[in-house]
Amino acid sequence: MNHEVVDGIPVLWAEAPGPLEAVLMFGCGAQDETLRTLGTTHMIEHLAMSTLPRLHHDHNASVDLLTTQFTCTGRPEQVTAFLAAVCGALTALPLDRIEQEAGVLAAEDGRVADPMTGELLSHRYGAQGLGLAAFRGPGADRIPVEAVRGTVERYFHRNNAVLLLTGPPPEGLRLPLPDGERPDRSTPRPVLHTGPSWRHEDVPGPGIALRGDLDDPALLLACKVLSERLRATVRHEHGLSYDVGGDTVHAGPGRGERTVCLDAREGQEARVAELLWAGALRLAAEGPTDAELAEEVTGLRELFEDPRSVTHELGEAAGALLFGDECQDAQTRLAALAKVTPDQAREAFARALETVLLVVPCDAEVEAVLPDGRPLPAYSCATVRDLPSGAAVFRPPLSARLRSSQARRARLAVDDRGLWAREPDGGVHHVPFAEVVGVEMRGPGRVVFGRDACVIPVMPELWAGIGAAVDAVDAAVPEHLRYAASAFRPAD
Repeated sequence: MNHEVVDGIPVLWAEAPGPLEAVLMFGCGAQDETLRTLGTTHMIEHLAMSTLPRLHHDHNASVDLLTTQFTCTGRPEQVTAFLAAVCGALTALPLDRIEQEAGVLAAEDGRVADPMTGELLSHRYGAQGLGLAAFRGPGADRIPVEAVRGTVERYFHRNNAVLLLTGPPPEGLRLPLPDGERPDRSTPRPVLHTGPSWRHEDVPGPGIALRGDLDDPALLLACKVLSERLRATVRHEHGLSYDVGGDTVHAGPGRGERTVCLDAREGQEARVAELLWAGALRLAAEGPTDAELAEEVTGLRELFEDPRSVTHELGEAAGALLFGDECQDAQTRLAALAKVTPDQAREAFARALETVLLVVPCDAEVEAVLPDGRPLPAYSCATVRDLPSGAAVFRPPLSARLRSSQARRARLAVDDRGLWAREPDGGVHHVPFAEVVGVEMRGPGRVVFGRDACVIPVMPELWAGIGAAVDAVDAAVPEHLRYAASAFRPAD
């Protein structure tokens, strides 16, 4: 791998077969937004790409949790022209196109993570940072233009960019981006829930998240062994699932999440969740075999030594530059993986299991126990015991109370500190006004989003006479956190 600098931007390149590929990567993604501004980085990507003329070579752009990438493949002169055009567009975005691109984004309906990984991350981090992967945000037509300007200025500059090339930099390559302050990535993302616990979510199958050291080769191999065991049992032996997947999510220096997720045949969600949990407990207790570890190392060696993996390796190095991590070459990583023993893998997985988060589909009931025999706690954001004294209390409409005993037990309470909502089973949700990250205005009602991912709807169909409650929300929550419901989405 070669390292050069063009216009103040690091350029990493290595020879690879095929035409020249280029990736201009910025250290900015959905994790750098807020619930109120969610979708801003994707809007910036669309606005920049909308300025390009018709091109007859491969090109694209994408946004994920951590990065924004502009990619192209072609002759050297085509790559040079593409990169110059992207840089020029980012310095003078066509903000007059926001309305049109909002419609395009709504049609695309993209997400920055798969649904199961997104829900696991929101469970861990709440409605902030990495946890925003589970949320749709206010909608593309509600992205403030001020957020677009501010995000471009803060993140889309030469000190937060890396260029990757599968060949030497072409003659005449220019990357005309402005200066800017490098983002501080030295602080880990705040964690709201360390685990272990489980909860129901609207997902197609069960999944687990393990928090740990992403550079630990023992934990990497243990997770790969678990995935392969699940593929053999859940899919091939029982025929209950099609896909066994997972993800790796960087969460700050030396830390991150490894997820293992499965889909499930309809009606078999609980059984798949049981097999997932049983497989995790078995791996933590017994560890993998020597043969299983050798098989995974062989597979990784094939991946690392494939000439087509050059772009992946360049991407790993670019991520390390942008986020302040140490980057090891493929051979060093392989050597470390080959030294992992079954006992080391077992210990690493057992240690990570202490942080485990499990999500299961809403209709699936599971009985999961921890390695010491205690039940895996069920998580709920309804953690308050009682409604506050002196607060204004609202009940469901009379018609609802006449039809349902559950409605007769529900209550909404509001005072100058925040909102409380008591469920029919007695659990009380609480969102302090100081922790509100967004308020969606739906006609006469409001939907209030809390930092811990708790959501309290203050809607007339749910509560009678809510005018005073709505007034309290509007008075307590800053205007920049309130937004009208998107015209592109039905109220749900």
